[in-house]
Amino acid sequence: MSPVTDSAPNPQDSARSEEPGGTMTFFEHLSELRKRIIYSLYAIGLGTLIGVYLSKYFVTWINRPMLKALADAHLDPKLIYTHPAGALNLVVTIGVYLGIVLASPIVLYQIWLFVAPALYRHERGAITGFMFSTVFLFLAGIAFGYFIMLPYILRFLVNPGPMFSLGHDVIPMTSVNEYFDLILLILLGMGLMFELPVLIFFLSLFGIVTPKFLWKNFRYAILIITVIAAIVTPTPDATTMLVFMAPMIGLYFLGIAVSAIVTRRRERRIAAPAEAR
Repeated sequence: MSPVTDSAPNPQDSARSEEPGGTMTFFEHLSELRKRIIYSLYAIGLGTLIGVYLSKYFVTWINRPMLKALADAHLDPKLIYTHPAGALNLVVTIGVYLGIVLASPIVLYQIWLFVAPALYRHERGAITGFMFSTVFLFLAGIAFGYFIMLPYILRFLVNPGPMFSLGHDVIPMTSVNEYFDLILLILLGMGLMFELPVLIFFLSLFGIVTPKFLWKNFRYAILIITVIAAIVTPTPDATTMLVFMAPMIGLYFLGIAVSAIVTRRRERRIAAPAEAR
């Protein structure tokens, strides 16, 4: 008879054996990816149809800051379109963007269904938190751009002051399509800028940056934020740039805190096997 050796079960091995990840073949992964992409496209298509229907109400919400800026400058609060298909193009364009926004929860859920089987239990919790944080920060950036930053920009563009004024004989006739391009640039730019803590989270997760590195290079971060503010904000006044820079600096400090938490957990995870020996 062969000797029987007793060994204590490794909880980590048993936890790994319970995970379903890694059981699919390459072609099964491709089939699963195809299914998730198709479902996401269905969701975006349905969302676009709903968005086109709602776009005429959404246009009123978009135009409100510009109409207020024109009224405050004692100008006729009206927007125009200069192409016969201008109104149709605006409705369809807004409908597509609204469709993507409406379908984003389903798209994120499809991404989750695709990647979740390959993750361990603690990784699933981290990815779930990451998705919620990404959506929240993006919407917070859009809200900041619409309610706080946009009024400053439009006020300056409509009434830039004596230095940039062309005289009373020249009055603005703003195209609603060009105005939508401007507001889209501002809101998407602010939404992406508010993802700075998420970017720092990933860089810290892979050990590319550390809180010490971020704090040491704080002055260079301020310089980069200033350059980005000059590019994103279409006005040369300092007030608008400061309004943009203030939350970016705050988000950078938040990123340092996130990096400290991630780095501490990463170091503990690396040190755990060594201490077990």
